[in-house]
Amino acid sequence: MFGPDWEAGCDGCSWVVDAMTHPAHLHARDTTLVLVSRAPREKLVRYQARMEWQYPTWYSSLGSDFNRDMGVTSCSCHAPDTDRGERHGISVFLRDGERVFRTYFSGKRGVEYLGSLWTYLDLTPYGRQESWDDSPPGWPQTPPYVWNRRHDEYET
Repeated sequence: MFGPDWEAGCDGCSWVVDAMTHPAHLHARDTTLVLVSRAPREKLVRYQARMEWQYPTWYSSLGSDFNRDMGVTSCSCHAPDTDRGERHGISVFLRDGERVFRTYFSGKRGVEYLGSLWTYLDLTPYGRQESWDDSPPGWPQTPPYVWNRRHDEYET
C-alpha cells in the first residue's frame, strides 16, 4: 500500500481504507483490523492525517521481512503486477496463545470484495461467532444479532 520511497499511499488501496468500517464492531468479536506497509512510520502518520483516517491502526514493517514473507513485496524491484515492487493483499491471522497462524490470504481482485464488517468477520477462523456458525466446541458463539451495537455503545 505504501512503499518506503513513495510520497503517498496507493490510490486503489486508499480507496479500500476509505470504505472500511468502524473498528468497534470488529473489536466486539475480538477481531482487529490493521494496515501494514513498508513506508517509515512518519510517512504513514502524515498520510493518515492527510486522508483523515481515524482507524485502522497502521504499522510500519520497514526493516523487516514481513511484507516479503506475506507475498506482497517482491525480492526484486518488480512484482508481477506492479513496477513499484509492492502489491496489495489481505492476510487473516489466528493467535493461539503465543502461536500465530495465517489462515487466509487474498490479493488482486479478491481484495475488492472486502469492505463490509460482515465480510471481514466471515474470513476469520471464528467467523461471526454466532450460533448458526459450524464452529468447533469451545469457540465463542452467541445468538445472531444480539451482540451488535452502535460503535460508541460497546463496552471496552
